[in-house]
Amino acid sequence: MAPKTTDDTPQLPTKVVSEGLQTQPYTAAAGGMGAVTSVFREANRHTGLLRCIKLLGSINQSDGFDCPGCAWPDPPAAERTAFEFCENGAKAIIAEGTRERVGPDFFEQWSIDQLLEQSDHWLEAQGRLTHPMVRKAGATHYTPIEWSEAFDLIARELNTVESPDEAIFYTSGRTSNEAAFLYQAFVRNFGTNNMPDCSNMCHESSGRGLGASIGIGKGTVSLQDFDEAEAIFVIGQNPGTNHPRMLTALERAKERGSRIVSVNPIRERGLEAFAHPQKPMALLGRSTTISDLYLQVRINGDVAFLKGMMKIIMDREEQAPGTILDHSFIDTHTAGFEDFKAALTQVQWSEIIEQSGLTRPEIEAAADIYCQAKSAIVCWAMGLTQHKNGVGNIQEVVNLLLLRGNIGRPGAGACPVRGHSNVQGDRTMGIVERPSESFLVNLEASMGFKAPRKHGVDTVEAIHAMKEKQAKVFFAMGGNFVAATPDTAYTEAAIQETELTVQVSTKLNRSHLITGNQALILPCLGRSEIDNQASGPQFVSCENSMSVVTRSQGNNEPASPTLMSEPAIVAHLAHHTLGETSPVDWLHLVEDYDRIREIIAQTIPGFEHYAARIRDRDGFVLPNSAGSREWRTQSGRAEFTVHPIPHIDLAEGQYLMATVRSHDQYNTTIYGLDDRYRGIFGERRVIMMNPEDIQEAGLQEGQVVDLTSHFEDGERHAPRFVVVQQNVPRKCVFTYFPEANPLVPARSVAKLSNTPTSKSVVISMTPA
Repeated sequence: MAPKTTDDTPQLPTKVVSEGLQTQPYTAAAGGMGAVTSVFREANRHTGLLRCIKLLGSINQSDGFDCPGCAWPDPPAAERTAFEFCENGAKAIIAEGTRERVGPDFFEQWSIDQLLEQSDHWLEAQGRLTHPMVRKAGATHYTPIEWSEAFDLIARELNTVESPDEAIFYTSGRTSNEAAFLYQAFVRNFGTNNMPDCSNMCHESSGRGLGASIGIGKGTVSLQDFDEAEAIFVIGQNPGTNHPRMLTALERAKERGSRIVSVNPIRERGLEAFAHPQKPMALLGRSTTISDLYLQVRINGDVAFLKGMMKIIMDREEQAPGTILDHSFIDTHTAGFEDFKAALTQVQWSEIIEQSGLTRPEIEAAADIYCQAKSAIVCWAMGLTQHKNGVGNIQEVVNLLLLRGNIGRPGAGACPVRGHSNVQGDRTMGIVERPSESFLVNLEASMGFKAPRKHGVDTVEAIHAMKEKQAKVFFAMGGNFVAATPDTAYTEAAIQETELTVQVSTKLNRSHLITGNQALILPCLGRSEIDNQASGPQFVSCENSMSVVTRSQGNNEPASPTLMSEPAIVAHLAHHTLGETSPVDWLHLVEDYDRIREIIAQTIPGFEHYAARIRDRDGFVLPNSAGSREWRTQSGRAEFTVHPIPHIDLAEGQYLMATVRSHDQYNTTIYGLDDRYRGIFGERRVIMMNPEDIQEAGLQEGQVVDLTSHFEDGERHAPRFVVVQQNVPRKCVFTYFPEANPLVPARSVAKLSNTPTSKSVVISMTPA
């Protein structure tokens, strides 16, 4: 049994750091009464208690709607509790269900310039968008527009571009399978593969790394594997804030004796202790210790750490041949082992220790846990992917798993944890700028039009294309592109070069204010809301991080009778834009979403009999080739790879910065100004530093500094960040996303994946 602790230690006193900013070290476990209190505070602010209970009772239920938050999978329907959600999932749905409204009268009162002066938190808090709005060229305000006029405006702009590649179609992970499939079909019927999406900025490195190494760009584990793993490694991930329901799986694993290793520069409270908010004893202070070993690696020191682990594993195999490595698996299923082994031999321990920031005994302790486990899972998130060597980071994880055959058997495998509810499903549905030939052939056969072959632009390439006036129309299906992307000033200037920007949204955000010559806001239904089409109420479907596809059906009245669903918006857009030139009857498809699912079944392997199978209470699992030890790589085997240890060269006075989310935040949506688990309250423009670094720099906690990032193409600046002490490695600093995005160079990207290096930004600071 896992050790239990009782968190009866009193909280440390609150310290006023600066005006509006307080700190108070958080000594309680993640979850617990703090999570319950936070949820009810949000309910009181946005929905009221009764409406909140109704909303929360339907999240992640087989007859309810999929949480719009993270993509952590649900337990089997028979095992789900009545409240199958986490604190941040509850906040997401409470925010969606808010009583506040943003309609034509709001935009009549507020000019765009006035709105630009407000914070992102304030913008989101104004409420749900209710009516299509247009900002005409030169106008200072948005004004109402009818849906048909809005679609006609978009169609005119699209049909006057010199090439379809002058239009860019962005997608957020919120989009359902049905909407995503219809969207990509319209875009390809229009004639381009310009389909950047939010995955380009997060797990693109995972997809590229896994695809080349094991032949599929997805994880290989199921939720059941967490109940069988003897060791679980959580690297570069903060589940307590970004995927809180994962803590339930980790707690359950600890209770049956699994050992958990956390590798992260910051000591995140959710990886230390967890109190399940639905357990009475947890509400009274009883919690579970999560990590057996917590290693505070330097930012981007993960390759050095993993190589150190693997050197120890190889040494122990030499000392006791045949007892550590899975030679049968390596010989039968892998390629490149000898080259990998030779390269690893050349790596020096001095380099490993310097670059990882860890001691050899710490790394040996992690290797002990891995070698003693008959099955092991490695989980990761943005802490591995958002570096120049992001793809290499993922492939080093694969190397570690391959050494002991920890892919394709129970309780073992690779687990990239997605941070958006259907971002993986979007990719499966064809939201990708580099589609495979087989997908395009199937799409042509099922829909009857010729699909383009030329690769489109990803997110970073889209920014450059707009800045260089190679794109005239930007259409966003959800998300907050301006705030989410790197190099904020550059991105804003790029967006403003376009002729038309269109945002499909539920709430107001900064992307509605930084626009092209003309701009449209198209308000859509939220996940929790009833979607009525010609044949009656509809449901959609989503794919979670573990390739399980489940249905999602809202059961609450829409925020406004004028809202349209995302599939309906796409269908009307296609109808107005393509007209009789398209062989597809788009409006017919959207009358009954089963018609969309029938075409998906004809197009994408694994979705056979989609309309029937999706009605199962547990949904269905997509096939996973690597999980079955079928390796769709060039060699037909899982590939060992070789990567150098990355070196970060810092001049005097420089630090390596990583951007992170606060606990009161989901992507760019800011629920509040507190980061409870890190003990920071009332302010988001903070820079978290090691206390010794603060002293060495001649600074004081609470001092305001201006930040400058340094890259080969020049410097970028972000003013007025407050210095805050935090338990982090020397020369490593942390700031919040998106406030520090102006410091992330748009041309600083990961090799192969082109993911922005938001976790590896070289900065300096000066007193403000």
